[in-house]
Amino acid sequence: MDLVPLDANLPPGLLYRGGAKIAAFRGLDHHADDRPQDWIASTVAASGGTSAGLTMLAPGRSLADEIAADPAGWLGAEHVERAGADPKLLVKLLDAGQRLPVHVHPDDAFARDVIGRPCGKTEAWFMLEPGTVHVGFSRPVEAAELAAWVEAQDVEAMLGALNQVKVPAGATVVVPAGLPHVIGEGAFLVELQQASDVSIFMEWQEFAAGDPGVGHLGLGFDAALRAVDRDAWDAPRLDGLITQPGGDDTGVRNVLSPAADPFFRLQRVVAEAGRPCRLEAGYSVLVVLSGTAELSSASGESAQVRAGDTAVVAHRAGALTVDGDVTLLRCRPPRP
Repeated sequence: MDLVPLDANLPPGLLYRGGAKIAAFRGLDHHADDRPQDWIASTVAASGGTSAGLTMLAPGRSLADEIAADPAGWLGAEHVERAGADPKLLVKLLDAGQRLPVHVHPDDAFARDVIGRPCGKTEAWFMLEPGTVHVGFSRPVEAAELAAWVEAQDVEAMLGALNQVKVPAGATVVVPAGLPHVIGEGAFLVELQQASDVSIFMEWQEFAAGDPGVGHLGLGFDAALRAVDRDAWDAPRLDGLITQPGGDDTGVRNVLSPAADPFFRLQRVVAEAGRPCRLEAGYSVLVVLSGTAELSSASGESAQVRAGDTAVVAHRAGALTVDGDVTLLRCRPPRP
């Protein structure tokens, strides 16, 4: 199949609570309070596991297996030439039933050279509802000061040093690797990220793990905290990561700051009955925000979608037509 609707994929074992908003959005009959993320079109297993988090297209057959069997068909020849069979993209629904811990994701160099992972984790958020986030330090923080906060678990000091930002629904925020951040309680968002599940937690006492060992990746905090960007992020610099909501005009609009360009792309697609949108060929992950539509691929496949649905589209599907009254997000890898 070239156009594949996806079931919810709710890995266990995450550090914070949530899940009710995902269940309501997806139309699930039940929800558990310990499933705060839906991993969409995931070729990445959750840290510490071998299969949890992977998207399964059939029993015993993962999306990663399907892509490995036909990389060019799924991802396109140009992408495969540059990146092999790795989509370079993971998409999630995230429901913060409680405030997330203060944490950071290492960049590619740290991930590769220090912990032996293929990539770090830059991410971006599309806010489905208004929410409060903390992103980047508002002043320079010395290494010794940060280390003391972490050792003492002085969460008040850490949160106080971060920029607090109220983000409206429909806005996006790019979070470069290395930037310390927190997603506030009640936030509900679509997250795009590099295809990695690696985090350094600077806070742990009020969360499921309750274990500092979870935070430093086995490196010890002296080494792990070197991944943190301790520079000051003033308002103009921070504004460069944020894109405000646009109008309700029909068509296709890019909605991320240029800071995301090396890592992933995100388009907001709005179609009306009688005014379909045509999307160029390319591997993509779709999240339907509102309305209903028929998706038709140049390869001859079609699918009916409605609000709360998700799907993955192979490059070999060719151009995709979106026909109906619908708003959806189209998540894509970086441009080859």
